[in-house]
Amino acid sequence: AADPDLWLLDEPTNHLDIPAIQWLEGVISEFQGTAMVISHDRRLLDRVATAVVDIDRGRVTRWDVGYQRFLERKAHELEVEARNAKLEDARLAQEEAWIREGIKARRTRNEGRVRSLIEMRKEKRKRRERESLNMEIDAARKSGKIVKELESVSKSFGDNQIVNELDLVIQRGDRIGLMGPNGTGKTTLIRTILGEESPDTGHVKTGTKLEVAYFDQSREQLDPDSSVIDCVSEGRDFITINGRPVHIITYLSNFMFSKDQARSPVRVLSGGEQNRILLAKLFMKSSNFMVLDEPTNDLDIETLEMLEELLHTYDGTVLVITHDRAFLDNVVGSMLVFGGAGTITEHVGGYSDWEARGGSFRENTRQGTPEREEKKVTRPRKSKGSSNRARAQELTALPGLIEAMETKISILFDQMADSSFYDQPEDDQRKTNDQLKALQSELETLFARWEELETENGS
Repeated sequence: AADPDLWLLDEPTNHLDIPAIQWLEGVISEFQGTAMVISHDRRLLDRVATAVVDIDRGRVTRWDVGYQRFLERKAHELEVEARNAKLEDARLAQEEAWIREGIKARRTRNEGRVRSLIEMRKEKRKRRERESLNMEIDAARKSGKIVKELESVSKSFGDNQIVNELDLVIQRGDRIGLMGPNGTGKTTLIRTILGEESPDTGHVKTGTKLEVAYFDQSREQLDPDSSVIDCVSEGRDFITINGRPVHIITYLSNFMFSKDQARSPVRVLSGGEQNRILLAKLFMKSSNFMVLDEPTNDLDIETLEMLEELLHTYDGTVLVITHDRAFLDNVVGSMLVFGGAGTITEHVGGYSDWEARGGSFRENTRQGTPEREEKKVTRPRKSKGSSNRARAQELTALPGLIEAMETKISILFDQMADSSFYDQPEDDQRKTNDQLKALQSELETLFARWEELETENGS
């Protein structure tokens, strides 16, 4: 349609460079209709989303808040869920002890309690099945202090200058991000650093005791007809991680592959799942220099965050190409920014630090940005006088009300955590559970009101 009311965008930033992503953010923000965006780009979500639809373990929940507030509210929900799970586990242990008492438990008058126990067992199995990723890197001995040293390195393809007289020292423990528009030579520089490409001029010196693990975005190393197990372990039942044997099924389960998936051919898996295979292959290799070329493509947010945490604990050197701005902020300590025509500048800090110092690719994206007819939006004027004072007083009071509500909920959790709680009649237990649900609902209402008033206050 020439002037659509609805946009449906499924992972629109995959394989886009940062200038294109920034252009897309502007287009979405200016769109006068409704945009529904599936994305794992956290910075994009933070900048354009006014509501979040969360799909978690088969449940679909709409949150009418921005992405950052969604993260806060979701974290609170997961904390409550973890407390409830702990209570359910305590209750299950008590019921298991009761069922072991013998035949009395299986009399007709107790069948309801037995059925309840069976359901509790099923729910615990579900919680086990949805455990999160648990990646681990096989650590190597330390490399020498100097990992790589580039002296006046230049590289070009025909008339296309990729690198021009670059001097660079990579030291042990550095975490360096490579960032820039597509086609500016980031992968070529990495291949030159690793010795897979030769520089036209200059020299690349390699340090001592270096063990390299290289993540290649092309997925060429994956045989589509091989099973996940064969791709990762090459037929071995056990692999060695940090000096201890680990069964391949157990190892793959740490990357969220079920037994059935582990035995499936690679070709039936999604792009994100195939990237998890590559990460599983990468991390089982002992290394002290990890080179990652676009590792975040197709990965879900949970996997991204786990990878970030893993790289934080990695006792080696990291060189990473990515267009994921949040990933750069969370992982690297410095960046090489590619400006084209062989221009490469080094900056301390992550993406936000570079942007705060005036770094921008926006000049490259101005051309081609669609012009839009500006539509005036009439906003209701804010009320003045006593109404404003009342809102300010309410905003000041809300944190205290929220804290008091959380205290009430915490007291109920403590009561329910006591084993004697389940000695009460079921009606009394049900009343307490209903009270807890009511308080949690009221807490959500307070949070929503706080968000509303803060938004009005900020505008």
